[in-house]
Amino acid sequence: MEVSRGGAVAAGGGGARRGEEEGGEVSLREWLDRPGRAVEAPECLHVFRQVAEAVADAHAQGVAVGSGRPSCFVVSPPFSRVAFIESASGSDASGSDASEDADHDAEPPRRGHGEERGEKGFPLKSVLAMELNWYTSPEEADDSGGGATFASDVYRLGVLLFELFCSFETLEEKMRAMANLRYRVLPPQLLLKWPKEASFCQLMMHPVPDTRPKMSEVLQSEFLNQSRNSLEEREAALRLREEIEEQELLLDFLLQLQKRKQDIADNLQDTVAFLSSDINEVLHRQSALGQCGNFSIELDKEVSSGTVEDQSDFGSRKRFRPELHAVDMEEHSRSLEECSRTVPSSVVIQESVLSKSSRLMKNFKKLETAYFLARSKLARQVGNPLRSCDQVVKRTTGSAVGTEGSSIDDFALEGHSGRRQGGWMNSFLEGLCRYLSFSQLKVRAELKQCDLLNSSNLVCSVGFDRDNEFFATAGVNKKIKVFEYNMIVNEHRDIHYPVVEMSNKSKLSCISWNSYMKSHIASSDFDGLVQVWDVTRRQVFVEMREHERRVWSVDFSLADPTKLVSGSDDGTVKLWSMNQAGSVGTIRTRANVCSVQFQPDSARSIAIGSADHKIYCYDLRNIRAPYCTLVGHTKTVSYVKYVDASTIVSGSTDNSLKLWDLSTNQARVIDNPVQTFTGHTNTKNFVGLSISDGYIATGSETNEVFVYHKAFPMPVLAYKFNVTDPISGQEIDDQSQFISCVCWRGQSSTLLSANSSGNIKVLEMD
Repeated sequence: MEVSRGGAVAAGGGGARRGEEEGGEVSLREWLDRPGRAVEAPECLHVFRQVAEAVADAHAQGVAVGSGRPSCFVVSPPFSRVAFIESASGSDASGSDASEDADHDAEPPRRGHGEERGEKGFPLKSVLAMELNWYTSPEEADDSGGGATFASDVYRLGVLLFELFCSFETLEEKMRAMANLRYRVLPPQLLLKWPKEASFCQLMMHPVPDTRPKMSEVLQSEFLNQSRNSLEEREAALRLREEIEEQELLLDFLLQLQKRKQDIADNLQDTVAFLSSDINEVLHRQSALGQCGNFSIELDKEVSSGTVEDQSDFGSRKRFRPELHAVDMEEHSRSLEECSRTVPSSVVIQESVLSKSSRLMKNFKKLETAYFLARSKLARQVGNPLRSCDQVVKRTTGSAVGTEGSSIDDFALEGHSGRRQGGWMNSFLEGLCRYLSFSQLKVRAELKQCDLLNSSNLVCSVGFDRDNEFFATAGVNKKIKVFEYNMIVNEHRDIHYPVVEMSNKSKLSCISWNSYMKSHIASSDFDGLVQVWDVTRRQVFVEMREHERRVWSVDFSLADPTKLVSGSDDGTVKLWSMNQAGSVGTIRTRANVCSVQFQPDSARSIAIGSADHKIYCYDLRNIRAPYCTLVGHTKTVSYVKYVDASTIVSGSTDNSLKLWDLSTNQARVIDNPVQTFTGHTNTKNFVGLSISDGYIATGSETNEVFVYHKAFPMPVLAYKFNVTDPISGQEIDDQSQFISCVCWRGQSSTLLSANSSGNIKVLEMD
């Protein structure tokens, strides 16, 4: 295992395999060389513009990129989004190279190993071997020349522009054209078909660096801007269509809920009144969206004429609008069926919505309760009478109905402005869509280890490295094991071996990867020791011995990777700096500290989970007292995690998670959590907590993994670890096993989870 100059860990020749399996991304190099690629000017200019803008941003900061080659970029559908994946080597404007050749070892995203060709185009290794020469400017090729400069970056853009507008059938043909390009000799077909692009290509590749255009001239060139408006209009049309479909999903929910309540009795008139108000609001929004220009009309024309490539993603769907107080669901269904026959492009869209509607119906009662709770919060915010709304919330469990003529009618019709209702409804819609986005947790891979039957194999902590290429595990077996993620997922083996294994003298409780130094990982153990390991060298290079008892939690700052914080059973939180010996600060509490975490965008704030049932938030510029205390749990707070700079999720052995909004209350004590999540079982063990894009994962003492979304208090998904008898091979019910830790793979739908027996699974929301 080795660390390249750019800081990227490579092991076993695996490299960074971020191919089409993950998010549909493909390297720009493979995209250019795919067989039969049709040169479409708007698409090519869109790709070129994004790369040029990235280079211009670097130049604006005084940095020459030096690695503006196709292998350093990925392209993502559906709008051909381009992203830079190679760590910038960084040279200043004078041309001095800060880390020369740091990017020359880079490997483009790919699906597997070896010489790939066929459906992916020319042999990848052969092209990569020549690409560096193609994209090296004349002055860089000269031994007397310096490193990358602004002018050499412009030269590389000229080569990229040539490749974008030239497609070749064979590698030999391409090699001849690229050899001629060194002398600015362009193929006749390029000069005839794309004269402006060809002329600008020659200008950018001028042998005299000072003659080449500046990046501002590149971005303002006529050929680059002529098709921008049409492309932006098309993207806006697609986004508008997606918003309309989301609004229809919300409308489905509200119409079904209205029908159920109307069937109960006349005494539920108050409920129907404010449901009708919300439905009117959704209908008003759909009408407003439909009038936002002619985007959807033009998009429908494209669909019907077959110009949209993937009609399964787009299309229009007409809907029968029943009277709000006389909803005929059967007629509504017949209307949908008739519409699906008359508009073929809507069939797949309708099936998708119906699939979500099916999951909606499965969780209807829970969503109904959440809806009324959200509605009652709105009533409190606008200062309207709460009596009827509170009665409605209670009646969702089947209790008595409200009285006729209650104040809810006034509330529904006059009690809140469109602005307030819009904010509430946007939040509920977002939560509803996210709640229904996935239907199950499926096992993508299982980590099989040779010591799985070891009785002391409980995994206490798991975590992914900076680039989500490797993950580490640590626990009571006193070892930190590092595995390559793609190898675990893509290679099915009887036993998986770690690429690195490091032994500690004591049981390990927590690990935290450094977000900047890819090979650095911090650990805490049961003897009170905090250490920082160099994974590449497989050894400790910093030891911190100031805690007097077991350290439960350690965390590197994302904003300042030289800062480290740890929390211990001795009731102290220690602040550490990698640049000096000894702690730089100590926070003393009155109880055991179970969890600590830095605020994600600042190295000045931390949150502390304590055994006294509270969460403390500190500003590290004044550690004498917390600036905020969160009160609400009834037992030990075992985890605290930041969702964002002002939102925290806490986990406790009181069987609950709680969501806190620090921005809603300026007081020093907050005792009203935004949300309380229940469904899992947690009364005595550390079961793990991890956050990803609004989804909250935690374990349970029932040997299950639970996933919540921040919008609703009930679980979205759950998965139970099966326990197999090692002798008989049959499943057994071992109530002693529990989930011990969980960790999302960055902001993705992939979840790493482990239980008390050392069983580790890669789960994915599907």
